[in-house]
Amino acid sequence: MSNVRYRVSHKTTYAYAGPVAHAHHLLHLMPRPTPWQSCNDYLLEVSPVPALNRREVDGCGNPVTRIELDRPHERLEVTARMQVELQERPRPDFASGEAWESVRSGLQYHPRALPEESREALRYRVQSPLVPIKRAFGDFAAECFPAGLGVLAGAHALMQKVHGELDYSPGTTDIATPLREVLELRAGVCQDYAHLMIAGMRSLGLAARYVSGYLRTTPLTAPGSEPERALVGADASHAWVAVYAPPHGWVEFDPTNNLVVDREHVVLGWGRDFSDVSPLRGVILGGGAHTLEVAVKVEPLAGLGELPEHAGIAP
Repeated sequence: MSNVRYRVSHKTTYAYAGPVAHAHHLLHLMPRPTPWQSCNDYLLEVSPVPALNRREVDGCGNPVTRIELDRPHERLEVTARMQVELQERPRPDFASGEAWESVRSGLQYHPRALPEESREALRYRVQSPLVPIKRAFGDFAAECFPAGLGVLAGAHALMQKVHGELDYSPGTTDIATPLREVLELRAGVCQDYAHLMIAGMRSLGLAARYVSGYLRTTPLTAPGSEPERALVGADASHAWVAVYAPPHGWVEFDPTNNLVVDREHVVLGWGRDFSDVSPLRGVILGGGAHTLEVAVKVEPLAGLGELPEHAGIAP
């Protein structure tokens, strides 16, 4: 199948009860370059105009932007506009690859040098601020990983379990809701689905990371096939999971929608959990109470010719 291109816009608006005298913000709003994804056009608009606007790379390798606002303001608008091209990803055979016990053993301490990919996976093997390692999460995942099963097959089964046992219920949880409570409620939103699947993997000694991005509003449908169901989590920031599965590397699963990730998902970045890749976070002086509005659009482009000739990366 041909490559797919999207036009994406993400607008965040903060309205404060009083003036903010000074503010620093960190933005994860620029798509991460990967072997299957490229960003052909990117524009960031900030109002009021920041005194500092600097691009960096964070500790997980994601592109980030730091902004500083040094004048009083009662409203902040941040809009990212981009055009992204996605290639179809190779779909691994779930019956192939290493058994999950072998992968777990490879992620344990050894008095020898580990391959670079295994060293990278180790940071996603341990607990993180929003994803603790607990017996309850290991017990939740255990039935998906019988002895000798390949790690990919186990991860696929765990994705189906999370999808089947949680109700998608906006407003039931927020980012401060402990993951143990999510497990008890059996309800939440995409970040809860992702965190629970990651916790199950890590509690069994496996590596999994949190992926942040966007989801195509209308599912892709091959010519002549039946229309696919609408995907949950579109028109907003979305979250899913990448599982370390040698020799296939990292394979991504979307437990909210019960599917293996392909060209419906635009990747912004990845980390240990949501706290590493929040789209916008910062520190402000003043402001008081505030309201937050977020609007996301992911529109497919009809063809390659719709990209402007000046396509490039703007500040």
